[in-house]
Amino acid sequence: MRKEEKRMIQIAIDGPSGAGKSTLAKALAARLGIVYVDTGALYRTVGYYVRSQDQNPRDEAAVSALLPQITIELKYENGAQRVLLNGEDLGDKIRTPEMSMYASAVSSLPAVRSFLLDTQRNIAKKNSVIMDGRDIGTVILPNADVKVFLTASDECRARRRVAELAEKGITDTFENVLADMRARDKADSTRAVAPAVAAPDAVVFDNSEYSFEECVEHLLHLVYEKTGVTEVCRA
Repeated sequence: MRKEEKRMIQIAIDGPSGAGKSTLAKALAARLGIVYVDTGALYRTVGYYVRSQDQNPRDEAAVSALLPQITIELKYENGAQRVLLNGEDLGDKIRTPEMSMYASAVSSLPAVRSFLLDTQRNIAKKNSVIMDGRDIGTVILPNADVKVFLTASDECRARRRVAELAEKGITDTFENVLADMRARDKADSTRAVAPAVAAPDAVVFDNSEYSFEECVEHLLHLVYEKTGVTEVCRA
């Protein structure tokens, strides 16, 4: 492949919960030397605050009233993204199944999506980025250089999520995780605002039968194929 001038690029990875978006996006960002943005963590953070205030995450008026009280910052330490809510690093507090459902609920509210839209786009203006979520290629970065819709079977995704939670000391059953996942899939894909569907120009990749390293190599090859570059400008 001919080596071209460095330039900034945008990579959008969408897909349902448990498809491996975050782990693959982090690995790809590390290989390319660009910024990884976990957009789901932003919605989880809003959901966490709504939960802390004992408000219904589907009540747009109540949630909208809380937004001016929320300050979200992204910091990167040793290549890892940390999300701060009003100065507090929430760590894995936002990674529980309950927070997944809160994130799904608040993400359906136009006021919340508008609140976080500028935060996400501003990061992409200043850096070469890879973002993962559910509407990155359709709404957040509609002109991304590379768009991928990552998926896997329901059972495969549920097994991965159970293992991920166990690594963080969170215990849940396969049946509960599978049921929660399917409920969130339905809510995310049928919501009126920015439904979680593949962009028309996205490459759909079912990674159920692939090893992690095979997935990374596949996506890396796709990035080079789509952009025609072998080096990217980080900022």
